[in-house]
Amino acid sequence: MTEPMRFEVRLHAPIDEVWHALTDPEALRVWLSEYAEVDLPSRYEFWGRYTPEGDRPRQRLLSAEDNLLRFVWALGGKETVVEIALREDGDETSLVFSQSGLPDYATMLADSYSSLSLMHTFWALSVANLVDHVEGRPPIARCDLTSPLMSEEVRIDAPRGEVYSSIADPDVFTRWFGARIEAETHVGGRWAMGSLDKDPDPAKIVDLVPGSKMSLAYQDGVVASWELEDSDGGTKLTFVQSGFSDEKPPYGMWMGWLSGLAELRRFHELDSWRSSWVGVHLEGTPDGLITLDGK
Repeated sequence: MTEPMRFEVRLHAPIDEVWHALTDPEALRVWLSEYAEVDLPSRYEFWGRYTPEGDRPRQRLLSAEDNLLRFVWALGGKETVVEIALREDGDETSLVFSQSGLPDYATMLADSYSSLSLMHTFWALSVANLVDHVEGRPPIARCDLTSPLMSEEVRIDAPRGEVYSSIADPDVFTRWFGARIEAETHVGGRWAMGSLDKDPDPAKIVDLVPGSKMSLAYQDGVVASWELEDSDGGTKLTFVQSGFSDEKPPYGMWMGWLSGLAELRRFHELDSWRSSWVGVHLEGTPDGLITLDGK
């Protein structure tokens, strides 16, 4: 039987505030979903355009007490079980998440457009937004699963040169993104998550303007581009994903990149930055590498 997807994050907020953000419908509408209704201990529902299969609520609450939330979420004709557990950790809160009933990593790659496969990056983005929400920052973005438009502007309170280096320098990229990056940093150079030697189809750098822009093209035609501009002493980052069919937008990849942008902003804006991600387990991932961009 496939093991559940599991991960742990740390949130610099009291446990009561994190629990409130998880169970208050108004808070859920800020960081998670377009619509939410909660009436504990009997109802916990969210739906709308930011939610896979979000035409109606598909959740059934199992329990919500002692800082443990469990509910069934029916997706793709299957019942999955989501469990979110909180515990105090000094002046921080540890959140441990799991979801059972999902495909393994190989199956996810083979059918990356299914609702079940979207769960990996849906929750990566959602929890990144939760971290920002309880720590007093606006959530980075949510993915509109009814739209093929994939463009997001983010303001980062750091000089443009520093933000550019964190994107163009593979070593710095690896620090904030949390997965190893190897790259040949010139136009036409290869770019791989993991290892250039082990990736048979690496992306290629197709545009590189020092200090201003970098674009990656994947083998399937998708292009990911970062463009940087000065903005009131900081940087405006415009991130765009293009080159795909409007009939099959790569939402999983997009949500993974957006979750990465949340950590990039934290990397530059927090004086004593450390990754909010403590650990991730996704069954079937080669060499233990967890990727959040769906590739």
